[in-house]
Amino acid sequence: MAEACLDVIERDEQLVAFQLGDETYGIEIASIQEIIRLQEVTQVPGKGDEMEGIINLRGKIVPIMNLRRRLGLPHGERTSQSRVVVVSDGECTVGMEVDSVIGVLKLVDSQIEKPSQIMSNNDMSHVRGVGKTDDALVILLNVPAVMRRDQE
Repeated sequence: MAEACLDVIERDEQLVAFQLGDETYGIEIASIQEIIRLQEVTQVPGKGDEMEGIINLRGKIVPIMNLRRRLGLPHGERTSQSRVVVVSDGECTVGMEVDSVIGVLKLVDSQIEKPSQIMSNNDMSHVRGVGKTDDALVILLNVPAVMRRDQE
């Protein structure tokens, strides 16, 4: 009698990895429209602390978010490596300012852990998991939660 052999098929997840300070973060590649260099931002009254302002991206007005402020991280300096990661959740498009973009990273399910119970007691709604690579831990962002302004 032949034994049934079930292979566990792990799902690959492609992420764009980027730096904020000393930490590496990742966003699912499917959420990203494009990555652009920093450009002049137009200030808008009443924009909120985490919003830098707006830009004109090929005829479309895109709000620019300071991701460091949104995540409660210390202020960082803009450099020639700073970029804007333009993301969309299907309804809204936002540019997220990051320190630098590392590149595309592929993880499988077994390399991703959900935030622990201890971490969940803090406001961890922006984090959907932590990816483990040979070199580092990658904080995986929950894009819709980061984009929502009603969590303040």
